[in-house]
Amino acid sequence: MLGLWRDRTIQEGLFALSIAIVVAGVILSFAIIHAANTIAGNKIVGEKPIQQTQEQNPPSETEGKQDTLKISADNDPVLGSENAPVTIIEFSEFRCPFAGRFARDTFPKIREDYIETGKVKFVYRDFLVHSTSQKAQEASECAHEQGKFWEYHDLLYQNQRALEVDDLKSYAEQLGLDMTKFEECLDSGKYADEVEKDTKDGRAYGVRGTPTFFINGKKFVGAQPYEKFREEIESALSR
Repeated sequence: MLGLWRDRTIQEGLFALSIAIVVAGVILSFAIIHAANTIAGNKIVGEKPIQQTQEQNPPSETEGKQDTLKISADNDPVLGSENAPVTIIEFSEFRCPFAGRFARDTFPKIREDYIETGKVKFVYRDFLVHSTSQKAQEASECAHEQGKFWEYHDLLYQNQRALEVDDLKSYAEQLGLDMTKFEECLDSGKYADEVEKDTKDGRAYGVRGTPTFFINGKKFVGAQPYEKFREEIESALSR
């Protein structure tokens, strides 16, 4: 009897062990499938940041084909022939270091090669980025009122670190402006609304920083080298 009981116990133990092995095998199979799916899923998820990075770094605004916009010159200062085949409209401010670089290094060459030869008409419109440039923008409008905008424009960009109200009046005096009219114009904030309007117009055209140009309606951003401007101007002339 003891021998039979022992044999039965061994058989039951082996049966239980078999059941446990089967169950363990099923669990292991599910674990392997789950791991495989997770790895595959991670590969798919891993591709998403690459696409997001691409979306966060769009092509340069001066690259590829662009639509041209109809940009108003408003009543802002114009330099060059009214009948010039190419119009460049700049949205800018006097505090911007990049605008200063353009004004000092590139603009004189454009002026000599294209504006003075009747090929380009150049328009300057205000675009306020730094509130500290507000009075400088207004002062340039006051100088424009007396027919001296471009001379005043050049002085401000040559002296970007000195654009306080007293400095602005000193530059007007250097240019021989009627100081009574100029000071009254500047102190009264006569052109504050004009500066605000230009800035709002710029935003509506998609301007986000200074300097931003529109060359016959095509957006051209930044203080780029003269060669880049020449390419864009020649392209516009050929059209």
